[in-house]
Amino acid sequence: MAARSRWPGLFWAVLSRRRAPGPGRCLSYQPHPRAPGTWSTELSRLSHGDLYRLSVTDPDRFWGSAAADRLRWAEPFHRVRDCDLSSGRIGWFLGGKLNVSVNCLDVHVEKHPDRVALIWERDEPGTEVKVTYRELLETTCRLANALKSHGINKGDRVAIYMPVSPLAVAAMLACARIGAVHTVVFAGFSSDALAGRIQDAGCKAVITFNEGVRGGRVIQLKAMVDAAVKTCPSVQHVFVCQRTETPAVMRERDIRLEEAMSSQPAVCAPEPLDSEDLLFLLYTSGSTGKPKGVVHTQAGYLLYASLTHQYVFDYRDGDVFGCVADIGWITGHSYVVYGPLCNGATTVLFESTPVYPNPGRYWETVERLRISQFYGAPTALRLLLKYGESWVKKYDRSSLRTLGSVGEPINHEAWHWFHSVVGEGRCPLVDTWWQTETGGVCIAPRPANEGAPIVPAMAMRPFFGIQPVLMGEKGEPLSGNNITGALCISQPWPGIARSIYGDHQRFVDAYFKPYPGFYFSGDGAYRSEDGFYQITGRMDDVINVSGHRLGTAEIEDALDEHPAVPETAVIGIPHDIKGEVPFAFVVLKEDLSDDAPAVLQQLRDLVATKIAKYAVPEHFLVVTRLPKTRSGKIMRRILRKVAMETTEDLGDVSTLDDPSVVKEIIEAHEEYRKQREEEKKKK
Repeated sequence: MAARSRWPGLFWAVLSRRRAPGPGRCLSYQPHPRAPGTWSTELSRLSHGDLYRLSVTDPDRFWGSAAADRLRWAEPFHRVRDCDLSSGRIGWFLGGKLNVSVNCLDVHVEKHPDRVALIWERDEPGTEVKVTYRELLETTCRLANALKSHGINKGDRVAIYMPVSPLAVAAMLACARIGAVHTVVFAGFSSDALAGRIQDAGCKAVITFNEGVRGGRVIQLKAMVDAAVKTCPSVQHVFVCQRTETPAVMRERDIRLEEAMSSQPAVCAPEPLDSEDLLFLLYTSGSTGKPKGVVHTQAGYLLYASLTHQYVFDYRDGDVFGCVADIGWITGHSYVVYGPLCNGATTVLFESTPVYPNPGRYWETVERLRISQFYGAPTALRLLLKYGESWVKKYDRSSLRTLGSVGEPINHEAWHWFHSVVGEGRCPLVDTWWQTETGGVCIAPRPANEGAPIVPAMAMRPFFGIQPVLMGEKGEPLSGNNITGALCISQPWPGIARSIYGDHQRFVDAYFKPYPGFYFSGDGAYRSEDGFYQITGRMDDVINVSGHRLGTAEIEDALDEHPAVPETAVIGIPHDIKGEVPFAFVVLKEDLSDDAPAVLQQLRDLVATKIAKYAVPEHFLVVTRLPKTRSGKIMRRILRKVAMETTEDLGDVSTLDDPSVVKEIIEAHEEYRKQREEEKKKK
């Protein structure tokens, strides 16, 4: 049974206190010369092809015009960009000052204060909560004032460990308003994973709920935070909101956020921030095992999120934009919060799951909320198509105008089902390629010239300012079409990440050192005969589980903590629903081989505790040793072939220290396969 919520009463109680007298509260900010989302008269006459050419041949003119037209500045910028990709130096709109929350809230409150900004689609269908731009601004200001009253200032880092909700969005915008740097941590992460991110960022405060609610289940968020902050001396305060009626256990450093907000005024002067001041950190998995805090800054990120939101998804005034991502991921940052709100959109906050209370949940939500654009992950689509078409066709989807997929390349079956069944063959389907590090969509079928074709399951066309380059094995740019290579981008764009927090050298080494002078995405891509791009997958030791990037080294680090495990190797293999799943090869100490089932269960628990449940390997294979080169490097391609049962072509194994290990592992896998088949028969 789902937990009973006490949110709406508290939410409106906070809003009803000390309502601000009116929208005019940013006197230091100059009004827009034009409405947000428009081009200057000069650029508005250009076709898509001409705009793209301008964006790559004269980026200063293109992006300078876009920034001046779309954003409100406290002080104008005097230089469009100062970038050197080889050293990882990236700067945009230099000298300019602005405030992101002003661009997402105040500018819209001035024009249409009662327009709905957020529709919170709560876990139980039919209990949605709508929040106007005026209400969101006032909530943001109260929250910002509460943070300031407890010593949170410009430059301080704040961890947000909350599910999708209006208060979570207000927490992000409140940080932006006062110049604090937020780092949203996915509310499904374990206490250890949360602690590691808090420690790396040096967070001064954490904002959380007592509990979360998802798919009819209650998640103990405050308890997770309590466990995490025991090892986080930088945390001075934990701000706690009530999502359910269950009382939170409050400790000395804890503050009831609603109470703190209720005593604060609904006006908070925005901090004018430099274009390159930090806006947020977002931790993503890397191949070294330690999650990296990707740094995004103010103006460039916001402009890119705004522009991609409008042009990739054909957003128009009055649309209801339905991105069902969690705010703990970059998709939620760019296309649930910052992009839509900068454009004055109505954006949906989806708290539930695709199958709660039944597999028609997405489409019932589309009908009830009259969603115009639906943006989701292929892993959810693959899950839903297995339930058949009836759950889709049961609901009216005539409001839909654009469909989008994100997180991983979409397979053909899911693409055609999404396009033909959900979209009835009339909605453009944009398969978007981008990353945490890119800030927003980089390759997608739209925008394009009117009537331009969309090829199924292809990202296709680079966005404005994006120049893809495919690199060969010797590091040379590949010319021509019908080729495959490492996907790089040849010039910077405003949304690109600026650094890895506290470790700029790691940033340079990961993204700019492999191909000097280019941004290296870590993905491979194919360029078709027509010059369109198709993403072929990761080229490094990062796998994609249900649209979430996960470093295999991170899983290995967790497994290796077990005293019975001297060594492990984790690879990713394809999965019908999740896209990829981890497959763990585990070496046990000799005297513990008889206790393998117990140890493997402990390993599952260890990964769930250290990282998250979705990171737990789908398969464990106990082996006596791993295939290594003479220099000690594990040959993962051999393990991948074993796991995928394609060992007839192992390739060159001459560099192995002892080639006989391959036969041992193949035999162990064959035994494992037979065992699984027997278990399936019993079921």
